[in-house]
Amino acid sequence: MENKAQEQTQQQKLSGLEDIIKHKYQEAGELKAAGINPYPAHVEVKNTCLEAKNAAEETVVTTAGRLVQLRIMGKAAFAHIKDVTAKVQIYVQRDLVGEESYAFFKKHIAVGDFVLVSGHMFVTKTGEKTVKADKIELISKAIRPMPEKFHGIQDTEVRFRNRHLDLIANEDVKEIFIKRAKIISSIRKTLDEKGYLEVETPTLTPSAGGAIAKPFETYHNALKMPLFMRIALELYHKRLIIGGLDKIYEIGKMFRNEGIDTTHNPEFTMMEMYQAYGDVNTMADLFDEIIGNAAKAIGVEKVMYRGMEINLKPPFKRVYIPEAWKETFGEDIHEILNGREFNREKLIALAKKSGVNFKEDEPSDKIYDVLFEEKIVSQYKDPVFMMDYPTAVSPFSKNKPGDPEIVERFEAFVAGGQEIANAYSEINDPADQYQRLKDQAAAKAKDTKNEDADIVDIDYITAMESGMPPTGGMGIGIDRITMMLTGQDSIREIILFPTLKNLEK
Repeated sequence: MENKAQEQTQQQKLSGLEDIIKHKYQEAGELKAAGINPYPAHVEVKNTCLEAKNAAEETVVTTAGRLVQLRIMGKAAFAHIKDVTAKVQIYVQRDLVGEESYAFFKKHIAVGDFVLVSGHMFVTKTGEKTVKADKIELISKAIRPMPEKFHGIQDTEVRFRNRHLDLIANEDVKEIFIKRAKIISSIRKTLDEKGYLEVETPTLTPSAGGAIAKPFETYHNALKMPLFMRIALELYHKRLIIGGLDKIYEIGKMFRNEGIDTTHNPEFTMMEMYQAYGDVNTMADLFDEIIGNAAKAIGVEKVMYRGMEINLKPPFKRVYIPEAWKETFGEDIHEILNGREFNREKLIALAKKSGVNFKEDEPSDKIYDVLFEEKIVSQYKDPVFMMDYPTAVSPFSKNKPGDPEIVERFEAFVAGGQEIANAYSEINDPADQYQRLKDQAAAKAKDTKNEDADIVDIDYITAMESGMPPTGGMGIGIDRITMMLTGQDSIREIILFPTLKNLEK
């Protein structure tokens, strides 16, 4: 009985919505028939809502926005309109706009519509800056009703599928995306001022290299060849370094055919940058500067993220993995290493001894990750650099002088384990690079569970043979640092249109 009652209520709501939409379309049609265009091609807006709100009394303004509140009181009405800058009150009085215009306003203008308002600024008895309208025009008729005024849209699935309504109803959501834009703008400013050149490289590539990830594959009919959506920018960028562009960066979309969760979306935004004559420490200093400036750009020093208060003030702590490994496990990290590979037997023994959960048939690098992240990285709340990685998990990093089993690499983590950046002293020895890629391809061939090993890119090796200077490189997840800086625990909150599964019909 209860389900039947809910079904009937839902049908009544749907019927009500259908009636509203039908009526609004009919009203728009009647206006057109009367020679009034409810969707004019051009309007002249001279002031934003914020400019109007900040203007002195008696200043003449012409502003526009969506009508979000309306109170009609006989011969006068108070309303609020909103644009991206602010919300401002308007006062519409019959004697000021004229009887015909006021009658049209009462009959045809409703919450959700866009209006153009001209008039003088004044202050009401309650102290609110208000536009005293001498002219008001309908400039776009909304057909569907707006979300509920006080409760907005709370269901996350509904919000993400209807981002336009989410932005209308939830002011804090709009602020997140304004902050995201400011963060990216700040990053560009930081790099531009340091002499970095912004570049653009292919999204469709003949091979999916430069990272450990599963690509999306497509097919080019005219060329009769498979192509891959890029998973990283690295290999093209290094070609540019080889070509003499000494400082470069790119902010762009990457595509990885993998799972979706609170920190992963198949389409995401990555930034990579490379500097000739730099190294991993150059990149760490640069990361400090990028995050420090971005935090200032949105006016934050500390933020609540993943249930922790995060201090965003650089410089951030640098932890050297071999030292931390010794302190945590009581043994030298070289005990689990065997040249450029792991000593699998000793790695598994240490994992069992340490009490971490893992599957014995997992690839060695995955078992290492569990040990490293659960026992070492988890100790750090604020942004931290984990420096000096095993060669076994770093096919593009230059070795530490005198130690072939450790490389000059860092990953930056926050909130006890969220990775936000990855950087290397880049390999510029073509023979070394070729061998490492072959080793990883061989690991993939014999380990059916390791689907993510890199592909050997012969064209890249050929480019390296032309000579590559010592170089520092870094990748930063734009989505993840936006999550950190705005205190959002889900990546879907900081992507305007996240990837969602199809609704069942």
